[in-house]
Amino acid sequence: MSTKPEVLMIGPYPTWDMEDLDARYVVHKLWEAADRDRLIEAHRSTIRAIATRGELGASANLMKRLPALEIVTCYGVGTDAIDLSHARANGIRVTNTPDVLTADVADMAIGLLLAVARKIPQADRFVREGCWTTGNMPLVTRVSGKTAGVVGMGRVGAAVAKRLAAFDCEIAYFDVSERADLPYTFVPDLMELARRAEFLIVTLAGGESTKGIVDARVLDALGPDGILINVSRGSTVDETALLRALEAKLIKGAGLDVFWNEPNIDERLKALDSVVLQPHHASGTTETRRAMGKLVRDNLAAHFVGAALITPVT
Repeated sequence: MSTKPEVLMIGPYPTWDMEDLDARYVVHKLWEAADRDRLIEAHRSTIRAIATRGELGASANLMKRLPALEIVTCYGVGTDAIDLSHARANGIRVTNTPDVLTADVADMAIGLLLAVARKIPQADRFVREGCWTTGNMPLVTRVSGKTAGVVGMGRVGAAVAKRLAAFDCEIAYFDVSERADLPYTFVPDLMELARRAEFLIVTLAGGESTKGIVDARVLDALGPDGILINVSRGSTVDETALLRALEAKLIKGAGLDVFWNEPNIDERLKALDSVVLQPHHASGTTETRRAMGKLVRDNLAAHFVGAALITPVT
């Protein structure tokens, strides 16, 4: 019988992580199982860890089925799909992978802003389809020097603001409280921030407290010259209200890396020329994904030797 700890893996990681995990642990790969319930029942008493991804999470129901469960490790920052209350109440430790993906997500936010404002995808098509030979492309929107509102001034929000500052943007932000360590303008009312800003960039954590926080009223306040960027969670934006605002041209455009029902997104989004779409790939660089995987593996290793966790979710 193997003495390696047993891990239930909800979805695959990159090959370099899978090879290391397979060498160190007995890995039960849930996504490969023809009968997932049968796999869980067969190993319920010996599975000591869950390895998951941010969008896959770990429900209370799943954790209840694993009486030997000690730790849930998340490949990603967002833990809104993990039932933290159940984990906390039952002494199950939880880790995630903060910091290592901050720069890439902030880069994507700026990239999406430039793509929407300067119509970079449309310009690419304009050249490829030969339209340039018959006339010039219509004018677009400047980014430099504009007022930008950051919704959520955590790690990613602060990194986005730093990048916006390099564009000489006037930066204001909304959050639960003011950050004394940052020079940007704190606006405690989200609608007021939307009224002030031409660009609204959402970097909030997911979960019930932020669900649909960017709603029809906020989008109306952003107005017809406004651009919305979302690199947080699809749940933070009321997608029905966003579609209404885009279709009715109540806002100028949107850059979206996340969606309410990803990957099966609303077909109406694909039909809108004012929207730039990304497949939840803001952290999808080789460098960041290697760092994320290493952090997951290092947290698991620390747990099983009784060392302090590197990035516990408290």
